[in-house]
Amino acid sequence: MIEPQNAFPSQNTYDSAAAQLPAVSELRELWRYRDLLRLLVANRIKTRYKRSALGVVWTLLNPLLTTLVLTIAFSYLLRFELKNYPIYLLVGLLFWNFFNQTTNDAMHTLIWGSSLIKRIYVPRAVFAVAVTGNGLINFLFALIPLLVIMLGFHHPIRPTLLLLPVAILLMSMFTLGFSLLVSTLAVFFVDFVDLLGVILSAWFYLTPIIYPATIIPEKYLPFIQLNPLNNLLGLFRSLIYLGEIPAPLSWLKAAVIASVTLAVGWWIFTRKVDEFAYRI
Repeated sequence: MIEPQNAFPSQNTYDSAAAQLPAVSELRELWRYRDLLRLLVANRIKTRYKRSALGVVWTLLNPLLTTLVLTIAFSYLLRFELKNYPIYLLVGLLFWNFFNQTTNDAMHTLIWGSSLIKRIYVPRAVFAVAVTGNGLINFLFALIPLLVIMLGFHHPIRPTLLLLPVAILLMSMFTLGFSLLVSTLAVFFVDFVDLLGVILSAWFYLTPIIYPATIIPEKYLPFIQLNPLNNLLGLFRSLIYLGEIPAPLSWLKAAVIASVTLAVGWWIFTRKVDEFAYRI
């Protein structure tokens, strides 16, 4: 007599899919949906400029106008001496705008896109990665007015710019990791959306973006060095403004900061991602 097979697997049955880490699984799914990722990035670019009268030109004019206003306000009112201050300022503003806008867009896209998440399956990380990709494209466009100002001030364009893609990569890694982290917090704690605005506002003024680090009292410099944005921004200022290659230790610190932030953000995001549909 043939015994019927058990319809349910034994508890000792090994399931490779179940044993796979969420961080690895989400990465594999992100690769599977890479075509969707490209479509999301392209759609965000089209939507951003579709109803804008100036279109892409506004991406070029906005940092120029902001730089003009802040140059008048800070270089004259605070009266600090800094050669070619508009270039120094614009480098910082472009860096900050990428970080700030990408972080906010990633968080709000995940929250306000909850209806799509509940209806169909897509890897949730695709939204944060798409926003980062969109921000990166806008950042590259915004480098054009920076080049115009450098030429206008006869600022030397040195070969150190060839290392700029490495600095951009580290900046993108840090921003993506931070975006994943704050998006997860915003899903579970709604008040964090408003709190983040306060944190970013304070972070802006605690980072030497509109002022030189030389005006900071020496006793506070160790705290500035702990600011991860200060280390990443330092790479851009060295390559673009100073025309110098940062020291190996500076590259190492920036790489560690970017890698750790991305790893932690990705790990926390993927561990909680299955609960998002019930929270938003």
